[in-house]
Amino acid sequence: MAGRAPEIAVVVPSHDRPLRLRWLLNALEDQTLPPDRWEVIVGHDSSGPETEQLLTGHPLARAGVLRHVALAPGTAPPGRNRNAAWRLARAPIVAFTDDDCRPPPDWLENALAAARRHPGAIVQGSTMPDPEEAQIGRHAPHVLTQSIWPPRPWAQACNIVYPRELLERCGGFPEDMFVGEDTALAEAARALGALYVAAPEVVTQHAIEESTLYGLVRGAWRWQGLPLLIHRHPRIRQEFVLSHFWKRTHVWAPFAAAGIVLMRRSRLAVLLALPYVAHATPTHHGQQPRGRIRSALELPGRFAIDASEMLALAWGSIKHRTPFL
Repeated sequence: MAGRAPEIAVVVPSHDRPLRLRWLLNALEDQTLPPDRWEVIVGHDSSGPETEQLLTGHPLARAGVLRHVALAPGTAPPGRNRNAAWRLARAPIVAFTDDDCRPPPDWLENALAAARRHPGAIVQGSTMPDPEEAQIGRHAPHVLTQSIWPPRPWAQACNIVYPRELLERCGGFPEDMFVGEDTALAEAARALGALYVAAPEVVTQHAIEESTLYGLVRGAWRWQGLPLLIHRHPRIRQEFVLSHFWKRTHVWAPFAAAGIVLMRRSRLAVLLALPYVAHATPTHHGQQPRGRIRSALELPGRFAIDASEMLALAWGSIKHRTPFL
């Protein structure tokens, strides 16, 4: 590594997920791109000692391929961790991914080739749920994962490539945003004239994490920051449903609530809930009677999640003076 600068840098933000981070680093060990042509830098604000022990003792660190920067525990949103890491990079091309991803062996080689085909552009790759964790996705009622077929307007940083020069001109990710910071960076870069292109062959795999209804309802509060993204970058509004709604289920949830309340006066009021049911009913349980029953039983929980998200967005809309639900 000391003989020449790497051609591409992998940048990873991390917070208290040492096992997932280890799996990511192990996947990077298996990349087909020779290790003298790339580097990996992790920016983290983890509280326990496990992350530091991993980053200093991993074979990639001993080989000089892996470096890291530690911020004060619990102080850094993802944008700050990413900024601290990419600013240490020596490579002219920076590939961002997350600590809950596991790229296949050709990911980095494909990312470098795509960046060179589109010099100066933002290149978004594909993200698919990790097939080795597919059982979780099929059976758990509530999961967290990513499925992205580019180009998507949100420029998710779990699999995206930037020229370092463009990052410097934009000033990096905004560090005061807990959601939408990756979209904000892409919007700033596009405003400077950067192209935004898709490279579906640049594939990574995202973890499938089982969650609870309580966890998703409680976690919805973080979405209060989404109106801030729209306040700063009004163009992105056109990418949302009817320009004012995050999800289609958010359009119909108030009608469903009204239908349930008005059923005391007229049974026909239940018709108001049908559009919400059509959009919110999960489809991955199949069309057999047992699967349909399970999907129906999950609807109240999904309504609770939507209601929590809309309450958070309503508060964010007031706070940032930007109406968005």
